[in-house]
Amino acid sequence: MAVTNQPGRYEPSEFQTGLCDFCDDCGTCCYGCWCYPCLGCTIAADMDECCLCGLSMPIRSVYRTRYNIRGSLCNDFMTVMFCPICATCQLKRDIDRRKEQGIF
Repeated sequence: MAVTNQPGRYEPSEFQTGLCDFCDDCGTCCYGCWCYPCLGCTIAADMDECCLCGLSMPIRSVYRTRYNIRGSLCNDFMTVMFCPICATCQLKRDIDRRKEQGIF
């Protein structure tokens, strides 16, 4: 008998905060605005990646895939390209929330 489906059901989800939900975490917003490269390094460290990867589209895609968040490579590229600080802050807020929930 061949197994054709993985056990369990994994529904796609969304990021836990919106792209422009700055007021959800003013500390992260300030961190991103005043020390954007440092925030990228913090995200990379959270994900056990090289510090240079924290601000890139691939780290967002890897995170999105790991937590089954809806989206596409094109969407990730456009978000990081046109709203880099917003995208980076959103990713950090999501990481922090998943840490609080014990699912990171």
